[in-house]
Amino acid sequence: MREKHEDEQSYMKEKHEQEQPYMSDKLVAFNHIYKEYNIIYHDAAMRLGLSNSEFDTLYAICELGDGCKQSDICRTTFIPKQTVNSAIRSLQKKEYLTLAPGKGRSMHIYLTEQGLQLVRRTIFPMVEIENEAFPKMTEKEYKIILHFHTQYLAALREGIQKL
Repeated sequence: MREKHEDEQSYMKEKHEQEQPYMSDKLVAFNHIYKEYNIIYHDAAMRLGLSNSEFDTLYAICELGDGCKQSDICRTTFIPKQTVNSAIRSLQKKEYLTLAPGKGRSMHIYLTEQGLQLVRRTIFPMVEIENEAFPKMTEKEYKIILHFHTQYLAALREGIQKL
């Protein structure tokens, strides 16, 4: 009976391996770090009383400047248009944003006075925290991190082209 059980375990292990891709320790470690970034920013948004998409939208407006377009926010945040649109509508309803027509169908997004106060209270401190994290690394470490992330992204793009 013992042999049958061991064969069954072996069979189940082999079947499991066929149904799931092999993930190297390096990939698992990198994915863990990437997911940790997401958790940190999600936690920040929640602590600041914002949804993830509201946080990302306001952050992008701070980066792009007042008067940016929804398409600019989508391109900067890598968030789908529908999600950004929902965040804009929510922030507009709360009177943090106002929209003004641009060329064609484009709308320009502006912070209201309340919106400016909100980003000063939420996004500005987050940017400060991010900026303060870099000096905790040497210039060499900072350049190495950017270099390796850039290489990894290039390798992913190349691999995806082969799909």
